[in-house]
Amino acid sequence: MTVENQVSSGGHHLAFGDYVRMRRGALLRTAMSLTGYNRADAEDLVQATLVKTYLAWEKIADSAALDTYVRRIMVNTHISGWRRRRVDEYPTDELPEEPVEGQTSDCELHELVQRALDRLPQRMRAAVMLRYYDDMSESEVAAALGISVGTVKSTVARAVAKLRADAELLAGRN
Repeated sequence: MTVENQVSSGGHHLAFGDYVRMRRGALLRTAMSLTGYNRADAEDLVQATLVKTYLAWEKIADSAALDTYVRRIMVNTHISGWRRRRVDEYPTDELPEEPVEGQTSDCELHELVQRALDRLPQRMRAAVMLRYYDDMSESEVAAALGISVGTVKSTVARAVAKLRADAELLAGRN
């Protein structure tokens, strides 16, 4: 295998390196949404996803479905890591430093929304983030998560209802 493995579609060849350069921003945004905006975890998730993609690059025949394939790898990798995750946090008598006062209300709203999203079950959060943050269609979300379009619709509807009913979000709006 060469570093510049290629996927072909109708005579057009796309090199792995070119794909990574073109899509790294979108891949990182997706990973950030899946990891709860933890940049280090998101970068690790992108790296693991790209390693798996590279290993399968020669087997990918349809470059039109490439983004869906890569997102599917990312979601599966994230869920697998989440399932076997060890807790590396230990209680301590020392309190962490207090946050700096005077942050803007946009930051506070972002924090409220992020905490509400974090309280959603894994599949709901993934569906909402792919649908609204990555602006994917319902069929694209279904393909990325490996579920039916109807399941995407109901999952997203239930997630949005939970977010609307979230007490912390309601209190933060007043």
